[in-house]
Amino acid sequence: MSDTGQYRRINGGRLWVEDTGGNGPPVLFSHGLLWSSRMFDAQVASLRSRYRCIAWDHRGQGRSDVPAVRAISMDDCYADAVALIEQLDVAPVHLVGLSMGGFVAMRLAARRPDLVRSCVLLETSAEAEPAENVPRYRTLNRVARWFGLRVVAGRVMPIMFGTTFLRDPARAAERTLWQSRLAQNRRDIWRAVNGVIEREPVMPELGRITAPTLIMVGDEDVATVPLKAERIHAAIRGSELVRIPQAGHTSSVEQPDVVTTTIAAWLERVEQHQTGHIF
Repeated sequence: MSDTGQYRRINGGRLWVEDTGGNGPPVLFSHGLLWSSRMFDAQVASLRSRYRCIAWDHRGQGRSDVPAVRAISMDDCYADAVALIEQLDVAPVHLVGLSMGGFVAMRLAARRPDLVRSCVLLETSAEAEPAENVPRYRTLNRVARWFGLRVVAGRVMPIMFGTTFLRDPARAAERTLWQSRLAQNRRDIWRAVNGVIEREPVMPELGRITAPTLIMVGDEDVATVPLKAERIHAAIRGSELVRIPQAGHTSSVEQPDVVTTTIAAWLERVEQHQTGHIF
């Protein structure tokens, strides 16, 4: 979807935003840490004929500007999402967030229900980063800061992807592509990583989410294990939980057809319920 991108001035900085346009219901895509809007390419390609698909790179990641701060907080990213929706005048939106994108999506759905039509959460957590993970992630972050992510990309790949994707000989070219994208992160990605490592839990706010919510998790996810998805499911009244077979922490890439089909069916059902007809 990169042919539709442009910079937008949001909260004092420039965010890279990709917007397919059109008159369909708006779907906003919020990506995971260390990636960009590219992780939703398969979903946008399939959905854009019926929906207005909007994806942006979070501040400090992808093509967006990097603020000179030690940590880019989830509240900063939440504020960006609010400002983007309001600037584009597209509320309420269907919100799709994966991992860190889910951290942002949950805050948005809880704090600004007027902006959210429905919520799809993939491979995410409502809790703070587990204490046992923090030392390892800080070490990786220091290496990335001084030497670049290329040095540690091989160690990060098994966190980001499940064993099925990593071991499938037929998908070697895809693995090479995504490892290359991981390695190409700017060294200042460390500011965004700090924000994720140090995030506050959003679990206490989940009871305020009233938008229809679909929770999806890869059954091979080791970064935010399926139990975390179950806890979100238990905390959001009326939510639905779907496990994605043979997928790790990046199911939109690992099982794109399953994820796209599941999201498409969900969006159609929500639209039918809320508008009384299929558009």
